[in-house]
Amino acid sequence: MNIGLYTDTYFPQISGVATSIKTLKDALERQGHNVFIFTTTDPNVKKGTVEPNIFRFSSIPFVSFTDRRIAFRGLFEATKVAKEVNLDIVHTQTEFALGTIGKYVAHQLDIPAIHTYHTMYEDYLHYILNGHLLRPYHVKQFVKSYLKNMDGCIAPSGRVEELLRRYGVQIPIRVIPTGVDIQSMNRDADRDVRKDLGIDKDAPVILTLSRIAAEKKINHILNVLPAIIDEIPNVKFVIAGDGPDVKVLQEQVERLTLEDYVIFAGNVDHGDVGNYYRMADIFVSASDTETQGLTYVEALAVGTPCVVYNTDYTENIFDKDIFGRRFNTQQEMQEEIISLLKQKRSKIPQELLQNKLQSISSDQFATNVHDFYQYVIDHYRPKHEED
Repeated sequence: MNIGLYTDTYFPQISGVATSIKTLKDALERQGHNVFIFTTTDPNVKKGTVEPNIFRFSSIPFVSFTDRRIAFRGLFEATKVAKEVNLDIVHTQTEFALGTIGKYVAHQLDIPAIHTYHTMYEDYLHYILNGHLLRPYHVKQFVKSYLKNMDGCIAPSGRVEELLRRYGVQIPIRVIPTGVDIQSMNRDADRDVRKDLGIDKDAPVILTLSRIAAEKKINHILNVLPAIIDEIPNVKFVIAGDGPDVKVLQEQVERLTLEDYVIFAGNVDHGDVGNYYRMADIFVSASDTETQGLTYVEALAVGTPCVVYNTDYTENIFDKDIFGRRFNTQQEMQEEIISLLKQKRSKIPQELLQNKLQSISSDQFATNVHDFYQYVIDHYRPKHEED
């Protein structure tokens, strides 16, 4: 099958969406399919760089998300490329520029188009004029309009499906959680991240790894860190990633006089994230806006227990305490972190871990997505037949 993935964000940009798309691309290709990425230019990709099956279109930083980009041209070029590679299906990963281009391409080639709804935009309205310009109603109308003529939609979790149904979306929706490339999580497993970060081998380590932004609520973890230190004086908290709130968090660390306990590790290459999860005793995420919780699954893939916000998605993933703990309040988060750290690092039984990882593997992810592609193609009615 020839598959076109249309996205405004892709490597070397770091985000859950970019990782999800790369994971899907690699897994589909392992299964024998041809995958073509249609995405934005990136200042970190040198001109003349050869990227097989990746087509980049002129772009500028996206308003309010300056570390993200949006294409401003490429409609006809993308259509020409799609015809040349004989696409069978368009799969958009954004509702903005490349998503619109993908819909146009599908219409011109008269092939089906599906979409993955990655982002709960209602949780991000504060980025646009501090929430004074757009309201949830505007998001609902925007999403309904974008999906109206699509042939199907993938929801990474039941929470996302419920939201889309509440918006009144009528097209077929399939819940397919994002998978993890378990092999990539375990490459170069001998690298000593603790040594590079100056952390004693016996020190308990809390890790969070994500885009450093307000919705990740890393400040909530810092708020409870003094109480954790009272119980476990040699603990270290590693904040891995980059984003608009790095300076805000650094200032919070100074106010709380936590400089000796907090390490800002900066961006982590995708091929190195497994080593960061592996060096930690527990992975913590305080975010309550995740649609797919990719970092939770990545941590689990190397056997690191997690402390995560309680949602329907995390309830399914962390259905046994050995995998991790869920919380609803900052106080509960603090208690669960202390409890896990005091237990010392407990190894997840291999059989339990393998069974869990099979269900969330990248290969299973690709199989589920391909099955939905086939369903959509089998039920597709060419647009000229509808006219």
